Amino acid sequence: MTVRTSHARSLTDGELIARSHTTADAFHDVFDRHFNVVRRYLARRVGRDRSDDLASQTFTVAFSRRTTFRTDATDARPWLLGIATNLLMNERRAERRSLEAVDRMKVQPVPPAAELADDLLDHQVGAALAALDPDQRDVLLLFAWGELSYEEIALALAIPVGTVRSRMSRARSHLRRRLEPSVQSEEDPK
Repeated sequence: MTVRTSHARSLTDGELIARSHTTADAFHDVFDRHFNVVRRYLARRVGRDRSDDLASQTFTVAFSRRTTFRTDATDARPWLLGIATNLLMNERRAERRSLEAVDRMKVQPVPPAAELADDLLDHQVGAALAALDPDQRDVLLLFAWGELSYEEIALALAIPVGTVRSRMSRARSHLRRRLEPSVQSEEDPK
């Protein structure tokens, strides 16, 4: 029996995921509700070309881990964006290892995907974001592009809300220093 009815629209994500434990098709409704949000978030992080693959991977991982989802939660978006962010971190680690191997071979490396995605952003903003600590960047982009609250970011990254606040504060300070000319001129006396 499939859950994809008008009744499914009235169910929370937690209820659908709980139902998917016995009826896998119930997870289709979670996919339909959130795929575009996840893909849009990833497109802003790595570009449109890569976002479809990563969004698909996000839902593959989510489906395989659906029994770990807190079914009392009404919204799966923080959980899904947390999975997407973890996939991005894994990809960054693999890319860094690959670039280090290339460097050891003394071959010129291919620009990382993040640099290619910067074409979508203003150069200064892209450079400022790239210079951020990855943990701070994840928090900032989950807030700005993933449109998650601090509490949802904490759930997505499995960290305390206080850690989200401190990372956000550091990220904002960093961006302010990099992007506001008046702050830079005050810090760099001539």
